[in-house]
Amino acid sequence: MKKVRALFDFVKFPVPVKIAFYNNVVEKLTGNTKFPEPDVLLAEAKTKVDKLNTTYLASKDGSHTAISAMYDAEEVVDHDLRLTAAYVNRIANGDETAILSAGFHTSKQPASIQKPVLAAIDGDNSGAINLVAKAIPKSRAYIWQMAKDKLPETEAGWGIVGYSTQAYLQLTELTVATRYYFRVAAITPTGNTDYTPAVMKLVV
Repeated sequence: MKKVRALFDFVKFPVPVKIAFYNNVVEKLTGNTKFPEPDVLLAEAKTKVDKLNTTYLASKDGSHTAISAMYDAEEVVDHDLRLTAAYVNRIANGDETAILSAGFHTSKQPASIQKPVLAAIDGDNSGAINLVAKAIPKSRAYIWQMAKDKLPETEAGWGIVGYSTQAYLQLTELTVATRYYFRVAAITPTGNTDYTPAVMKLVV
């Protein structure tokens, strides 16, 4: 039987999701008796992820210098996350419960994870839509996808329109009198949920 291990999937997360993920790992490892001496000190880890958050917020102005600083901070956080995941794998030695208690996703996923339930509601202004999903317990972030005009027949037809830490997303400047399709998935400590069934909304 293949040994269960902590996944390194966090490397591919977008920055805001990575920040939420690493903060969760730090929180889960703090006081965790299964992992008493992490290779990366938790206080240092928190300082580095806070710096990533600061540089991410600063990068929104589009400045090349700010964006470069964000990438530098992200590289440092990725390095520490890899070291921390390797430490968790070494100490847990295949114990899935221990790995999950450290906040990492595991190579052995549960057979079924509850999906969010999604609704699309008219916004306050023309061309605005509010997406509201049923919150999933312990979820750390949500991935929102959209398609225009027709329901996609393949995964390639969907595009990511946002990430959020709450089960809510507001979209603006959509094309009026156009059909849009939306779906959402939650990122949880045990892995990502499946996407919800698509919800169609005619923008007014």
